[in-house]
Amino acid sequence: MSLRDILSRPVSQWMKGQGPDRDVALGSRIRLARNLRGLPFPAVADEHQAAEVVRQVREAVSQSPELRGMLFVPMESLSPLERQLLLERHLISPDHAREGGRKAVVLREDEAVSVMVNEEDHLRIQALMPGLQLAAAWELADKVDDALEQYLPYAFSEQRGYLTACPTNVGTGLRASLMLHLPALVSTGQINRIIQAVGRFGLVVRGLYGEGTQALGNIFQFSNQVTLGHTESDIIQHLINVTRQVIDQEREARQMLLRRDKMALEDRVARAYGTLAHARVVSSQEALQLLSDVRLGIDLGILDGLKPEILQELLVAIRPAHLQMRTGRELSPAERDVLRAALIRERIAVRS
Repeated sequence: MSLRDILSRPVSQWMKGQGPDRDVALGSRIRLARNLRGLPFPAVADEHQAAEVVRQVREAVSQSPELRGMLFVPMESLSPLERQLLLERHLISPDHAREGGRKAVVLREDEAVSVMVNEEDHLRIQALMPGLQLAAAWELADKVDDALEQYLPYAFSEQRGYLTACPTNVGTGLRASLMLHLPALVSTGQINRIIQAVGRFGLVVRGLYGEGTQALGNIFQFSNQVTLGHTESDIIQHLINVTRQVIDQEREARQMLLRRDKMALEDRVARAYGTLAHARVVSSQEALQLLSDVRLGIDLGILDGLKPEILQELLVAIRPAHLQMRTGRELSPAERDVLRAALIRERIAVRS
């Protein structure tokens, strides 16, 4: 399968799977930062040194039996639209999508594994799973890490652990994240208190596409801040323990909304569904907010016949690059709003 085949799919294969606590936990991600011994970090590497990192990683991927079948894609071979598609699917970061420098990405066919080459660190190994499956995502990322380490000399210190470009990643180099859908905590005004509270437990809360991005569609990413002085298992279990409390509070808030004014909640869900079912023009931000309400209605049994995964699917499918891929040409913002509305009408009209 080629990269074009992967990008032509409307949604990532891993998103179609089902995981635990999927009514609140949309997805789990593990990211490992690794660097090669004897070569400067990407921010200070020259063209030749950056190219050497790309060469070594390409060779490691081609030699490793465990990584056989994965695609090695130089970023310079991709068009701006293809870079944006990878970004919208959470397979690369906004920085990696920008042109310039010797960069690459390694992809598994189902997109559950990706490796950014020459991002902030030489390697950013990522594993994605649906629902609350951090342990499974860690197991997957760890296997890829072990496979690469057989062929690549990692920069490692007995005292400090894995050496990374940013001091906040030194140690395990592990960043674990859970993507949570929290419409009820937002509606009841509890979300700011929650964000402040989890910060005291060493977690950070970010938006849909990570650091510096907004929490569109009531979707938040909860991640660990500390990477040094704890084992990978400890970090992951701590994140699970804290976010389970957030998940429980979101469920309690949903039930409270139902008890307090069920009619108002049903009306909110029905209006969201009705707008999306009939709108001819819809912006990305408005669509995400309305889809959040529709998903809430599905999870509370107010709406039936729609699959819960419709939020994750449309979360990606309505983004600008994916809309342009469908038409095969560049679209103006106004044209995207029209096409986005048509796509949503088509998808939510299909009820099982």
